[in-house]
Amino acid sequence: MTASTRERETEFEPVYHRYGPHRAGVPPLVPYFRELWHRRGFATEMSKASMRGANTSTFFGQAWLVLNPLLLAAVYYLLVTILRGKHEPAVFVHLTLSLFAFNLVSTSMGTGTRSVVSAGKLLINTAFPRLLIPLSAVRTALFRFLPTLPVYLLFHLIFLTRVWSPTMFLSLYFFGCLLLFSAGLAAFFATLQVYFRDTSSFLPFFVRIWMYLSPVLWLPENVAHFSKTLLTIIRLNPMYAMLGGYAESIQEQKVPDVGLFVSSGLWAVAAAVIGFLFFISRERDFAVRLT
Repeated sequence: MTASTRERETEFEPVYHRYGPHRAGVPPLVPYFRELWHRRGFATEMSKASMRGANTSTFFGQAWLVLNPLLLAAVYYLLVTILRGKHEPAVFVHLTLSLFAFNLVSTSMGTGTRSVVSAGKLLINTAFPRLLIPLSAVRTALFRFLPTLPVYLLFHLIFLTRVWSPTMFLSLYFFGCLLLFSAGLAAFFATLQVYFRDTSSFLPFFVRIWMYLSPVLWLPENVAHFSKTLLTIIRLNPMYAMLGGYAESIQEQKVPDVGLFVSSGLWAVAAAVIGFLFFISRERDFAVRLT
C-alpha cells in the first residue's frame, strides 16, 4: 500500500445528507398504528414533561387549572345575569359544566397546533410515529381537565335539586366523543401550523366565535328562540350535539335525543379520520419544513 493510498484512507470524508420535499401519501396504516400503540409510552412521557414544564404538578399550578375556567364562568354568568335581568343558579352550573368541557377541546387544539413545530429537533433526530406528538397534547389537556371535575360536582350538589341519576353515565359517551374529536382537531391544526405559521395566531379568534355558537353561554332548549339562519348554523355545529348531550345527561339527568348520539359519534369519527389521515400523509415532510 503506497503512502498516497494510506493518506486517502485516513483523510476525513464528510457525509452529506440531502433533504427534499416528500410527496404526500399515506403509508401502510396497519403497521403504522401498531407502532403507534407500541410507542404510546413515548406520548405519555412527552405529556408528563409538558405538564412539569407548565408547573401543573405544583399546588398553585393545579389551582390555576381550576381558577382560570372558573373565573371565566363567573364573568360570563355576570354577563348573562345582566342580560337576563334575573339570577339563576342552574345557569351558573351549566356554565361551569360546559365551559370546562369546551376548554378541554380548545386546549387540545391550542397545544396540539403548536406541538409539532415546537418539537423540531426531535423530529429530525428520532424515528417514531409523528402522530404521537399531537396525541400527547390531547393527553395533557385531559389531565388539565380532571381537576375541574370535583369543582363542578360541588356546584352540582349545592345548586341542583336532583343530585344523582343513572342517566349521568351516558355522559361518558359524549365525553369520549369530545376526546376523539379533540384528537382529530389537534392533528389537523398541527399539520396546518407546519405549513402556515400564522394558524396559531388566528385560532383563538375562531375558538371564541365557536364558543358563542355552542351551548355554553346558553341552554340547548333556548334554540327555539333563535332565527332560522342562526338555528341552522348552530345545529351544524359539532359542539351542539356533543356539549348538548353531555349537559343533558349530567345536569338535566335525562336521556338525550337519539339524534345527539348519532351526530356526536359521526362528528367525532369524521374529525379523527380526516385529522389523522391528513397528518399521517404529511408527516414525512415535516422535517424538511422545520429545518
